[in-house]
Amino acid sequence: MLFNSFTYAIFLPVVFVLYWTVLRKRQNALLLVASYIFYGAWDWRFLGLLILSTTVDFYVGRALATQEDNAARKRLVGLSLLANLGILGFFKYFNFFADSFADVMGRFGLAPSTPALQIILPVGISFYTFQTLAYTIDVYRRKKEAEQSLLDFAVYVAFFPQLVAGPIERAQRLLPQITTPRTSLTYEQVRSGSFLILLGLVRKVVIADSLAPIVNETFRQADTAGAATLMVGIVAFALQIYGDFAGYSDIARGSSRLLGIELMENFNQPYLSRNITHFWRNWHISLSTWLRDYLYIPLGGNRKGIAKKYRNLMLTMLLGGLWHGAAWTFVVWGGLHGLYLVAHRWVPHISEKDHSDPFEWRDLLPAFITFNLVNVTWIFFRAESFSQAFDYLEGLVTLRSGRLVVREAVMLLLALTLSMGLDLIQRNMRSHTALQRLPALVRGFAYGSMILLVILWSGGAPVPFIYFQF
Repeated sequence: MLFNSFTYAIFLPVVFVLYWTVLRKRQNALLLVASYIFYGAWDWRFLGLLILSTTVDFYVGRALATQEDNAARKRLVGLSLLANLGILGFFKYFNFFADSFADVMGRFGLAPSTPALQIILPVGISFYTFQTLAYTIDVYRRKKEAEQSLLDFAVYVAFFPQLVAGPIERAQRLLPQITTPRTSLTYEQVRSGSFLILLGLVRKVVIADSLAPIVNETFRQADTAGAATLMVGIVAFALQIYGDFAGYSDIARGSSRLLGIELMENFNQPYLSRNITHFWRNWHISLSTWLRDYLYIPLGGNRKGIAKKYRNLMLTMLLGGLWHGAAWTFVVWGGLHGLYLVAHRWVPHISEKDHSDPFEWRDLLPAFITFNLVNVTWIFFRAESFSQAFDYLEGLVTLRSGRLVVREAVMLLLALTLSMGLDLIQRNMRSHTALQRLPALVRGFAYGSMILLVILWSGGAPVPFIYFQF
């Protein structure tokens, strides 16, 4: 399995010391070795897929740089698409499409013999596949010069802080940082990077992991739990997946900053969004912008009339849902978000205030409505089947009676207060490291409290990061 928090807490300082001292002139070689060790700790056999994807896109990029014939360039980018999407499709979607085909045939009275393969999904394959594809497409579009160093390109693909769960970095942003020697580390980088790691641990360990048992139990009894319990469960999942994924992103950004490399912000207080469009500008930003630039716009974007704009939105969100997992519940999750986005564009004057503006009392109602619309979609995202999802929805809609566990409601309230409190500070001070601007005494109390919370909540059974499965 991948490094747990304790192992990572040893791994990162070792890499950090070697990186800035002994192997200072071989930083990229060290990063590549460390990244392969990090990934191979889960299952060394799948390093071959990572290396294959790296090699194909590196040499395709080199060939695109020297090829002027448009037909040949299209064949080259087609080779990259075939190799990367072929690997992703086989390991992630083969059984899904085989089972779906068998189900459709069964409805017509046919019983085709479809193979059922015991396929292990390589961790992070969706993330690094999209990252390498973005590079090849940008070189094809002549928006990026082809990288000439295989070592530097391999580090770009396998950079361990963001390898298994993003953010999905663009070559234009990350590769120049890798190819440029990092000769010094500032006090501010150490200070802010360490804080981001601590903040990520609070989001993951204190918020997400403490809510995981509540979420698991609520969805397990979706057909019998009362409406109040179901409401607690779905809000708990909303906070769990946010704390889990945003926490990982904070840890990745902090770890990378300690190595002199800046990763993009992947979350920007999404649950304070006034509408669904703002939500998708601030939730999993690296994926939403990837889908916009490499799927929505190539489909035609909003350039070919209203009907096609809405069609393109729906296709993009449906495929975005499928990217998350090989199940129709994820497709429905994406489809619901597509419908929300279409509806919001149908009435474009609603809630167009800039998301970066400070959060005010008048923002509370639209943010509350948006949050609950998103929560409806989380039911399909978290449910293990349509049956479980519909049982959950039925219990909420019919106001099914049942006993609410007060302890779970109190725990949710505390987690909600902590999560939204952190977001409000970041939003209104316009910085992910806003706590560092507080007076020294207040800052020291905040840091001490955060460290204490992580220590107190870290003794339970480890909970894997949710997005490792994607």
